[in-house]
Amino acid sequence: MPIDTSPWLADPKTLPERSASALARSMKGSTILAIAGEVLDLKARGVDVANFTIGDFAPSEFRVPPLFLEHLQRAQGEGQTFYPPAVGTPELRAAVRDYYRRVLGLSFPEGTIQVGSGARPLIYAAFACLVDPGDTVVYQVPSWNTEYYVDLNGAEGVALVARPEHSFMLTADDIAPHLQTARLLVINSPQNPSGTAISRAAMKAISDAIVTENRRREGTGERPLYLLYDMVYWQLTLQDVEHITPIHANPEMARYTVLVDAISKSWAATGVRVGWAACPPWVLAPMKALIGHMGAWAGRAPQIATARTLAEISPMEPWSKTFRAEVAKRQLALYNGFTSMNAEGLPVYPVKPEGALYVTARFALHGASFKGQKIETDEDIRHLLLHEAGTAIVPFVTFGYPDGTGWVRFSIGAVSGAEVEAALDRIAGLLRSL
Repeated sequence: MPIDTSPWLADPKTLPERSASALARSMKGSTILAIAGEVLDLKARGVDVANFTIGDFAPSEFRVPPLFLEHLQRAQGEGQTFYPPAVGTPELRAAVRDYYRRVLGLSFPEGTIQVGSGARPLIYAAFACLVDPGDTVVYQVPSWNTEYYVDLNGAEGVALVARPEHSFMLTADDIAPHLQTARLLVINSPQNPSGTAISRAAMKAISDAIVTENRRREGTGERPLYLLYDMVYWQLTLQDVEHITPIHANPEMARYTVLVDAISKSWAATGVRVGWAACPPWVLAPMKALIGHMGAWAGRAPQIATARTLAEISPMEPWSKTFRAEVAKRQLALYNGFTSMNAEGLPVYPVKPEGALYVTARFALHGASFKGQKIETDEDIRHLLLHEAGTAIVPFVTFGYPDGTGWVRFSIGAVSGAEVEAALDRIAGLLRSL
């Protein structure tokens, strides 16, 4: 007879509150996942909803590269299922270095690549190994999850509002007042949520400013300022958009930059969990220890498969070309649809996408009314689009942006081209009725 644990697991008044740590009590959950949960509930009840919320790929729309899948199955069949080194397998670290040399023109020495189970553990490890409680972290909003990493590390976050006229990217002028006090600057390009990319000129100005500041700190003995550069979407830039790294902008930035990358988005392999960071050896050393303590390494078979795929990337070009074309096709269909609505006089203002999976648009609906209800917040806009146009989106306020702007994110990885067109028709009909 099994022991019934139910009587002992019912909430006993104050025990849950007394059990949790200060970190657990202050930890914030993902608002995006909460929104996605609402969408899944509606779909489960048979409501027709175009889901533009999660930055993921539906396998019904986008499959992982056949070459990678072949290597993954082969590695598993070979018995590559035991512990990998905490820093990553030698094969993958060498393959990443060679790939960056061939494709990005960046030559990293041995001992600069740290592998993780996707990009998230690497971002967390970079924060934990560079930032002390009370240190200042400067980042742009809108921004994916940066505020959570700031909170988890007890840092002081400085969220700078990036402006649409600068493609929602920070400029050197934005960060200038914080250069002498910051310990870490966080930039993501192509960006989640805006789907825009930083320009070469902006990256050059920021990189030069960091190098100049760190030369000053060398003279005073202060700890250096580092740049965490999240570029997991770099292979999904549109054809006429240049991907630029801090090291391209100023080679001395190799000393102060942690580049974070992964196969998650570029290979539609979000659930396989293989990522890496390219960083100075003295940053890698503590990151390696922390990743090892967390057990946050990627599985050996996925690492071996990733290494083999990177080593013979040419056969994947046909898949990659089709994949990127389908992503861009959906992005541009949304953008062109919103542009047409704007030309019609409807209150929607899109931003031309430059990369990633996203399309940004502003719905200037504040103050309008629908069925007697006044639209006052960005959450009201989200609710209106979801329940009256069957279109699920994420407002920028979820990414730390000021409320009341009307900016929202559309993510195209889980929708078909037909769903995009149907959603555009419903949105146009709704806006005409306001």
